[in-house]
Amino acid sequence: MNIYDEHTAQKPLQDLDEWLFNDNAIEKNYVFKNFVQALGFMVQVGLLAEKRNHHPELFNVYNKLKIRLNTHDAGGVTDKDFDLAMAIEKLE
Repeated sequence: MNIYDEHTAQKPLQDLDEWLFNDNAIEKNYVFKNFVQALGFMVQVGLLAEKRNHHPELFNVYNKLKIRLNTHDAGGVTDKDFDLAMAIEKLE
């Protein structure tokens, strides 16, 4: 399994809007109109993740949502994380 570092992650990050490599993970911050929209999006992300058996870290406060992806059992960012990030992008 290929593990990405901050340098090698830059190329696949080019295909993702506003995702950043940070502290051995890729992450994105979202701001929604209200809590209901943030929660609805978070549930959709959860369903995508469950289908892939790959579970993100989700941090929600009112209308803000931070999604953080890394492959815990691999100890870093892998193709699984970029695959899930691309699927999340399609929800927007």
